[in-house]
Amino acid sequence: MKVIKKIKIVVAGPFAAGKTQFINTVSEIKTVKTERKTQSVEEKGVKEYTTVAMDFGKIRIDEEHELYLFGTPGQSRFDFMWEILGEGALGIIILVDSTDPSTFHEARRIINFFQSRFPVPTVVGANKQDMPNAWSAEDVATALDISEDEGIPVLPVSAIDKESVKVVLLKLLNIIKEELTSQG
Repeated sequence: MKVIKKIKIVVAGPFAAGKTQFINTVSEIKTVKTERKTQSVEEKGVKEYTTVAMDFGKIRIDEEHELYLFGTPGQSRFDFMWEILGEGALGIIILVDSTDPSTFHEARRIINFFQSRFPVPTVVGANKQDMPNAWSAEDVATALDISEDEGIPVLPVSAIDKESVKVVLLKLLNIIKEELTSQG
């Protein structure tokens, strides 16, 4: 009997960046969600429900590997979950709403949090690239002050497009593989 290797990936980012949708788009199981109605007037204006603990999805990569996707809540009042969900992660995807520059500072704070506690391969997804007012991935990288020596690629993505989501996941998986190979 083959042992399945589980690869844990955390999908984090600010409120309404598209984390739940990203996982829904590629998960081969019905996504496990912990959503509640949004409470504040500001949040209600953006979306009706929000993640309060985590989202969970799963993808079978091949006969030996499964990808476990854990989505974090975006609001800072639930940031205690970031520490819990980050434990054991082999990689992190930070999603950024590239149509809403007001969230970029929060996105940078989230990147800093995960990098300081979980120094694993990270990619940033500049989400909502299907929207006409989306910033390019290059402009998002500049706004987030991500330098080349940080080794964090910023990729364009639309969380509603399966192929686009797969590109981000494959980039992260390739970086993880390279790092594991170099560690010998």
